[in-house]
Amino acid sequence: MSRQISITVDPEHGELTEIHAVPGTNMLSKVLAEHGFPLNTRCGQRGLCHGCEVILQQGSLQIGNSEVAAPATLRACRARLHGPVTIAIPARSRIEHKPQVGETFEIAVPCAHDPLFPAEGTRDTAFAVDIGTTTVVVLLVDLTTGEILSRAGGFNEQIRLGDNVLTRIDAARTPEAIAAMQQAVVGETLAPLLLQACDRADRDPSRIAGGTIAGNTTMLHLLAGEDPTSLGIAPFTARFLAGRSITAADMHLTMEGLAPNIPVQLLPSIAAYIGADITAGVYATGMVFDAKPSLLVDIGTNGEIVLQHGGVLTACATAAGPAFEGCGLRCGTRAREGAVSDLSITRDPFEIRIQTIGDIPPARATGVCGSAYIDFLASARGCGLLGHAGRFDAAAWAALPESYRLTDDDERALSLAGPGSPRISEVDVAVLLQAKAAIGAGIETLLETAGIRAEEIFRVYLAGGFGMHLNVANAIAIGLLPDFTPEQVRVVGNTSLAGALLALIDRTTLAEMEALREQVRVIELNLDEGFEDRYVEHLMLP
Repeated sequence: MSRQISITVDPEHGELTEIHAVPGTNMLSKVLAEHGFPLNTRCGQRGLCHGCEVILQQGSLQIGNSEVAAPATLRACRARLHGPVTIAIPARSRIEHKPQVGETFEIAVPCAHDPLFPAEGTRDTAFAVDIGTTTVVVLLVDLTTGEILSRAGGFNEQIRLGDNVLTRIDAARTPEAIAAMQQAVVGETLAPLLLQACDRADRDPSRIAGGTIAGNTTMLHLLAGEDPTSLGIAPFTARFLAGRSITAADMHLTMEGLAPNIPVQLLPSIAAYIGADITAGVYATGMVFDAKPSLLVDIGTNGEIVLQHGGVLTACATAAGPAFEGCGLRCGTRAREGAVSDLSITRDPFEIRIQTIGDIPPARATGVCGSAYIDFLASARGCGLLGHAGRFDAAAWAALPESYRLTDDDERALSLAGPGSPRISEVDVAVLLQAKAAIGAGIETLLETAGIRAEEIFRVYLAGGFGMHLNVANAIAIGLLPDFTPEQVRVVGNTSLAGALLALIDRTTLAEMEALREQVRVIELNLDEGFEDRYVEHLMLP
C-alpha cells in the first residue's frame, strides 16, 4: 500500500482539519474536493483562472518540474503532493454557489461566496443590475448567503428620448440633455425598481451596502453622467472602459433610507460598442474557459458577437438596430400582453396558427413581437409564400384568401387573422432582413477571420431576453444563425445580469473580468474588406 501523507487544511472562518492522500498522484484541488473542500475550479482545472488559489503555509508542493516551498500562494489545480503540507483556503476559493439557472439567466461557472461588499452591521443587502437600452432588471441579494431575495424589471425610461443607442448619443449634446438622460435611467427607472425589489424582499433600503451594474458602454456613460458623444463619432472613443467605482450620490441615486455614500461598481467594457454587458456574458457563460471553439451571440437593440477559439477572444458589434424588438415595423411591438409571439403558416390548406402573449384572440392581437417575425420569415419562406429576396411570390400570393391580402403603400401585406388584425408587409420584411443580415454577416466575419467553419463551433451561446423566446430552428433557417444546428445552440438568457451577480457575490470575478477585457481583439466591421459582400448575401432568405 502506498504511504499516506497528511494535509492540514485551514479554511477561512473554519477549524483546522487533517486529511490524507497518496503523494504525487493527484492534483491538490482534486484531493481537497474528495475530502469535502471543493474549490472554485471554474476553468475546469486547466490553470486558466485564479479561482482555486490556496496559501501554502508549511511544507512544499510540486508545480510542474519545480518545487515551491512555503509561504506561497498557488493554484491548487497545478500542484501535486509529495510531503506533508499545511494549506489555507481563502473564502474566495471555496465553491459556495454552483452553476445555476435563474428565471432570466444561466450562470455556467461556479463561484465563491466572497462578496464585493462584505456585510457590515445592519448593511447586509446589495443589488445587481443590468441596464439595457430597452429594459432594466434589478436583483436584490443577501450578502451573508449570496441568495437572490427578489427581482424587479421594467422599461428603461430613456426610451422616450431615443429608441436606440445612436439616437441617445445624438440627443445627449448638452449638459442639460445628459442630465435628463441620467435622470431618466437613474431617477425614473433604477430607483423605482430598486425600491420595488426592496418591498418584495421586505428589506429597508438602509440595509443596502452597495451594488454592481452591467450595461453597454453608452448606458454606463449616461448612468455616470458622462458625455457619450465621442462614442458616436469615428474613431468611437469612450471616456472610460475600465470598471469604475462610484457612489450612489455620484449617480444621483436617491431613496429614503439609502446611504448616499454606498459604493456602486460599474463593470468593465471592452470597446465603444462592446460593453460591460458582453464582458459579463463572456464570463458568466464560461466560454472563456471552453476547451473547444465557442460563440456568444447577444441579440438585443444591438447585436454583439464574441468568438473564442484556442483561448483567443475576437469580438464585433453589428448595427442590427431595434427591428427584432418591433421598432420600425408597421405592427411591431415589444413582447407584452396581446402581442403575437409565435406563428406558423401552411399553404395547402392555407392556415396561419398564432399564439399571443396572454392568450388574447389573434384577431384582437395588439402587434407582432420579434420572435413571431422570425417565425414568419422562416415559415413563409418554407412554404413558398416568400421568395429568396423577401418578396411575396406572385402565384402563392394570388392563391391566398382575399381577406388576408392587403396593400400598404403599393407594397403587399399579409393580414395575420383577417380584417383589422396585425399585418406584415414586404417593407417590414426588408427591414427584418437588414437586421438579420448584419448579425449573420458579423458571425461569418468572425469565423472566417479565425479560419474555422460553423460546424467546428462546439457551442453557440444565445444571450439576451430576445433569445430566450426565439425558435432556434427558425433562426437558423433564415440565416440569423447561419449554418449552425439546433444542437449547437444553448439559450443562456440575460448573461449581463448573470455577470453583474457574479461580480457581486464573488469579488475575484471583477479582477478577472478586467483582465478579460484587455484580451479581446475587436474587429471593426466597417473596415473589414469582406463584410459588405457578406452582408449583401445575407439580405436574401436561404
